[in-house]
Amino acid sequence: MLNLVISLLVCTLVSVGLTIFAGVQVLYASIAAVVVFGVCYLLLTRYVMGKVAGLMDAVQGDIQAGRTEKAIKILESGYKYGNWQFYVKPQINSQIGTILYLKRDFSKAFDYLQKGFVRHWVAMGMLAICYMKRNKTTKMVETFEKACAASKKESLIWNLYAFCLEKVGERDKAISVMQKAVKKTGGDERIKVNLEALQEGRKMKMKAYGDLWFQFHLEKPGSIIKQQTKAVQGRRKIVRR
Repeated sequence: MLNLVISLLVCTLVSVGLTIFAGVQVLYASIAAVVVFGVCYLLLTRYVMGKVAGLMDAVQGDIQAGRTEKAIKILESGYKYGNWQFYVKPQINSQIGTILYLKRDFSKAFDYLQKGFVRHWVAMGMLAICYMKRNKTTKMVETFEKACAASKKESLIWNLYAFCLEKVGERDKAISVMQKAVKKTGGDERIKVNLEALQEGRKMKMKAYGDLWFQFHLEKPGSIIKQQTKAVQGRRKIVRR
């Protein structure tokens, strides 16, 4: 990437210049060159990532207003920074894929999500769900494993992983995943509750995550309300008796 190349070039020039033209000892010249490399690379990285962050911020209004195509075009204009900095293109792909997934344009979203950034756990979760819906359970598991390894403290990705495993009939594997998640997340209460539910043969409860959960389109907010209404009605019937 250009950031690295430029930094290495500046580093080399500093080392050679200090050694040959300034008569500085090789050891000290090398130390100075390494420092210059670090500073140069850091500044270039901050500049490029600042540009990318600016694009991300610029599309928020378009996304909220439903101007999805415009938002995607703006984000795609950031591909040029991929030649400068590592992982820029995957991050942009993850963002675009997430936008399309939220719109329920799963086919187009899948194309971008496949080329996404592994540390964008939301996008990785969406990609895994796409594999699940395509009956590619092995790919689903592989994707979730990568996502959980990269974001091991994020409890929702573990819960999502177990939820999908249970959905494809792999309850035992789901329990195993949640047992591992308890350790990795430091005993997150939401994970403990769902682990207990799986062990007792009950359905997992994901409503504690609110909109973060509903963005994956695995459960509609309305279905939760209906379940709560039925539960209330059931309790009322019991009281009347």
